[in-house]
Amino acid sequence: MIAVSTANGYILFFHITSTRGDKYLYEPVYPKGSPQMKGTPHFKEEQCAPALNLEMRKILDLQAPIMSLQSVLEDLLVATSDGLLHLIHWEGMTNGRKAINLCTVPFSVDLQSSRVGSFLGFTDVHIRDMEYCATLDGFAVVFNDGKVGFITPVSSRFTAEQLHGVWPQDVVDGTCVAVNNKYRLMAFGCVSGSVQVYTIDNSTGAMLLSHKLELTAKQYPDIWNKTGAVKLMRWSPDNSVVIVTWEYGGLSLWSVFGAQLICTLGGDFAYRSDGTKKDPLKINSMSWGAEGYHLWVISGFGSQNTEIESDLRSVVKQPSILLFQFIKSVLTVNPCMSNQEQVLLQGEDRLYLNCGEASQTQNPRSSSTHSEHKPSREKSPFADGGLESQGLSTLLGHRHWHVVQISSTYLESNWPIRFSAIDKLGQNIAVVGKFGFAHYSLLTKKWKLFGNITQEQNMIVTGGLAWWNDFMVLACYNINDRQEELRVYLRTSNLDNAFAHVTKAQAETLLLSVFQDMVIVFRADCSICLYSIERKSDGPNTTAGIQVLQEVSMSRYIPHPFLVVSVTLTSVSTENGITLKMPQQARGAESIMLNLAGQLIMMQRDRSGPQIREKDSNPNQRKLLPFCPPVVLAQSVESVWTTCRANKQKRHLLEALWLSCGGAGMKVWLPLFPRDHRKPHSFLSQRIMLPFHINIYPLAVLFEDALVLGAVNDTLLYDSLYTRNNAREQLEVLFPFCVVERTSQIYLHHILRQLLVRNLGEQALLLAQSCATLPYFPHVLELMLHEVLEEEATSREPIPDPLLPTVAKFITEFPLFLQTVVHCARKTEYALWNYLFAAVGNPKDLFEECLMAQDLDTAASYLIILQNMEVPAVSRQHATLLFNTALEQGKWDLCRHMIRFLKAIGSGESETPPSTPTAQEPSSSGGFEFFRNRSISLSQSAENVPPSKFSLQKTLSMPSGPSGKRWSKDSDCAENMYIDMMLWRHARRLLEDVRLKDLGCFAAQLGFELISWLCKERTRAARVDNFVIALKRLHKDFLWPLPIIPASSISSPFKNGKYRTGNVDFMSLVQGELYFTPCIYTFCC
Repeated sequence: MIAVSTANGYILFFHITSTRGDKYLYEPVYPKGSPQMKGTPHFKEEQCAPALNLEMRKILDLQAPIMSLQSVLEDLLVATSDGLLHLIHWEGMTNGRKAINLCTVPFSVDLQSSRVGSFLGFTDVHIRDMEYCATLDGFAVVFNDGKVGFITPVSSRFTAEQLHGVWPQDVVDGTCVAVNNKYRLMAFGCVSGSVQVYTIDNSTGAMLLSHKLELTAKQYPDIWNKTGAVKLMRWSPDNSVVIVTWEYGGLSLWSVFGAQLICTLGGDFAYRSDGTKKDPLKINSMSWGAEGYHLWVISGFGSQNTEIESDLRSVVKQPSILLFQFIKSVLTVNPCMSNQEQVLLQGEDRLYLNCGEASQTQNPRSSSTHSEHKPSREKSPFADGGLESQGLSTLLGHRHWHVVQISSTYLESNWPIRFSAIDKLGQNIAVVGKFGFAHYSLLTKKWKLFGNITQEQNMIVTGGLAWWNDFMVLACYNINDRQEELRVYLRTSNLDNAFAHVTKAQAETLLLSVFQDMVIVFRADCSICLYSIERKSDGPNTTAGIQVLQEVSMSRYIPHPFLVVSVTLTSVSTENGITLKMPQQARGAESIMLNLAGQLIMMQRDRSGPQIREKDSNPNQRKLLPFCPPVVLAQSVESVWTTCRANKQKRHLLEALWLSCGGAGMKVWLPLFPRDHRKPHSFLSQRIMLPFHINIYPLAVLFEDALVLGAVNDTLLYDSLYTRNNAREQLEVLFPFCVVERTSQIYLHHILRQLLVRNLGEQALLLAQSCATLPYFPHVLELMLHEVLEEEATSREPIPDPLLPTVAKFITEFPLFLQTVVHCARKTEYALWNYLFAAVGNPKDLFEECLMAQDLDTAASYLIILQNMEVPAVSRQHATLLFNTALEQGKWDLCRHMIRFLKAIGSGESETPPSTPTAQEPSSSGGFEFFRNRSISLSQSAENVPPSKFSLQKTLSMPSGPSGKRWSKDSDCAENMYIDMMLWRHARRLLEDVRLKDLGCFAAQLGFELISWLCKERTRAARVDNFVIALKRLHKDFLWPLPIIPASSISSPFKNGKYRTGNVDFMSLVQGELYFTPCIYTFCC
């Protein structure tokens, strides 16, 4: 039956009938001999569009324009402009019930005082928009004056005396409403362009504001507060996202609790490739497709478009039908816990994985069997050996997706895809469509389908599926037997029911999850059942056995089974492993996490009674402990992540519970451990809930790596490919080409900061020390310092308890303290430096610490800080210290920068504060890119030249180019004389120590005039007093072999009347018995 409302207040009831005979429309044509010609069950019904007839049954006149039409079970609720509510049977009869006048319905702020509430005391009140919420048993309404409310019957009778309404008093500009039944949310669009989302308080019945969906001036400064009123809102079929459009155009997508995913009012959506602004796309009507993969839109443009030519305007104004395609995370429909570190997105015919492309190098045999006790980090088929050696998860990979096209044979009769899951190793994927399921191997690149299509079409997966080692566990409905079942299939066996283990279920399974060797299911009768699963290899075929362990009834706490979003068996509890009576059970199944319409509820095992030792009982026969009454951990929860892996070095991260809370960011329920395994105080909490904001929407959590993985919508403009005269392409190029890209974000600095705010510095230190080996840990410290500095230094109001000194003291516990401070300073405005160094210490002291630690590059960065904060004399003094140290260590690049720095100070360039340093990482040259514009050309670095090329001729050659003329042109300058004195002093020290190789490198790198200086030092530093020591040092410095003594000179033990021993006197050798290279004497003379 179809009900159609007209503009004049009529309702037309049509009855749908099928034509006689086996007649279908749009029948597919297959070639002869194809498998489809053999025929499959229900082939015509599945592949062909039936021929239907519409017969008008009745016309009902309500004598007033119809504002809203809603289906309520077996009745039809109609709101008219005369302020009446009509309850009509689907057969077109009013059932003898009178219409309800809205003026007689009492309204108040909550249901407790609704009987004495105020009435709508005016005659022209009527409902503008209305939507029925089945899980709240009432109607969310928007009145013509902008007020919003919720009307609910207090009994089964639908009369004016039994209707009561509640409303929020602060909303007076409502335009439309959309209801989310799964999360029991009511979204009201407003004239201001924002969407206010309300829920109903269970105790008082009042409307409570959950969150708002609104654009911020920071993200959209041009369009903020200029969108017009909210025009349309539509929740997706899985109730995970809502689409919002405005009166002046535009489209935005939000998660259930307010995280913005897409908005077409900024970026490439709003501007063309030439920089001109586009007119937003106006939407007149829209509707979601099957499973939320498509959004059908009827568009139309207003008259404000002045940039398009008149010949285009007539075409663009015409309504058009657009189809937007979406992909979604598997967590929205199948929140199983088998693999939480992998991002898996599913579309209508393909899957997106965050993997690399190295799977071809993996041996397929390694995935045939999985060990029951896996290591803490398992190797992925897309692993990169370099990343594994550093301890960084290979799930980061690159920005590209691994796209898996779903088998067309399976999609032909089972479109669209409803569920999907990936195993722990990331090697196998299973998908579920309308009937049956199929699985795919990323190693062999092959799909495996049911050999018997009748078995595939006989099962409907209802509660999702999950992987357990090499087995697929799924809850399904057997159509032939009309029985709910729990099935287990082996991946390596043929996909056939003969190789499956089947367990009958008492009720329909809505959710399924796997934890270690246990399966937890949530059923339609609001009960939770725990199963044990084990591998059996007794017969010729390997199977898995399932046994019921425990059942828990939740009917007292769950009003409707449809409200349960996810159910998870975890090892998380209010007590950590140190305080448990049985520490060996610390990572076992300790609690059940249940997401009830956004409320995270935990039920942990009751250990208040006597405990049974595990060795005294059979694991398969022991009685499990009961569960305690549920407690609420958090509100507005969209997704939950946890793991059962153990790692003593990173217990904080692995034993924590991670929550995604939409627009509020993320939360982590972090365990608190005492230092050195001391016994904690009984009055202290052993866990703490910490909120923090991230810039991406989380889809997976890498626990050991302290990273959150996500996906972001990126755009690519292609409107330049079409001309403005091509009217038919104008609507298509209005939207850019969209690409989904992978992204990641560090969250460790947020957690450290939250711990420091709560005076938990000891816990923050333990957590930071466990993550100190991460390659991006220095960046974590820098981010924390930078964010606290920006917030406190730019605050307009005084901060009573600033956090910056605490953060600075915390960073001093790590050897990267000096680098962290200077990197943060160079990325911060100059005006904030005084506030920073007031907390971390004087930059002069920090500079001296760098010199003492021989960290010259960091000291060079501090020198730039000193140049901006101190007078030139102080900068010159510290630059001299750094210059001398760099000369001693042979850091020639730094020496060249120091020469330019000292010359800049001497020429008066530093009398006025220079511009703020750029926010770039300091390079190996010490971070002196500030003076790059004044740099001079220098000779080639000697470190890159083979040692054989260093000869006397090159050392004595005059440097060419500006470096050779530098000293002669500026010899009269006092600053140049100061620099020359330091260079001469260093050269004299090298020559006195007979370090000729270092002297040659020094002259070549810095353009030092060696010949003229040696002439001046002929009788001073260049004079050789001890030839023996000088020659020994020459041979050692240049790695020359010692001279060979001629055989004639050692034929007799006596020569010149002296007895000769084995130790040759070097003075006698110098007098003529040894053969030296003549250039050495020339060099030393």
